[in-house]
Amino acid sequence: MVDVSGKTSTFRQAKVAGLLKITETHRDAIHKLPKGDALTIAQIAGIQGGKKCSDLIPLCHQIPLSHLDVAIRLTDDGIAIEATARTDAATGVEMEAYAAVVTAGITLIDMLKGVSPDLILTDVMLMEKTGGKADWLRE
Repeated sequence: MVDVSGKTSTFRQAKVAGLLKITETHRDAIHKLPKGDALTIAQIAGIQGGKKCSDLIPLCHQIPLSHLDVAIRLTDDGIAIEATARTDAATGVEMEAYAAVVTAGITLIDMLKGVSPDLILTDVMLMEKTGGKADWLRE
């Protein structure tokens, strides 16, 4: 692991977005799945995934999350997933937001694959981060 013991704890926030491309068949079935409400279950799974980030990614620091929100909504393009993670720590919180988006996305795939396996999780990207060396915003 990278040694962050000499760094000062500061407020840090990261926002990551992703998109699950679905078919019309998926869209028609999304609220009638045997496993339940896919959007709510994926939201909870995303939060759990973000909280377990350091267990999933080798050498990733375990940091205290002060907030982790996962928003999931149907769009014309598919299912948009966005995670916002916050901490007061000596290292960033981007990986927790990434883990939240990807976990929510693969949970949706698990729930929808029985309808059709034609699903694509794409465009997973950092949208913005604050704190640390410098703030960053995707333009």
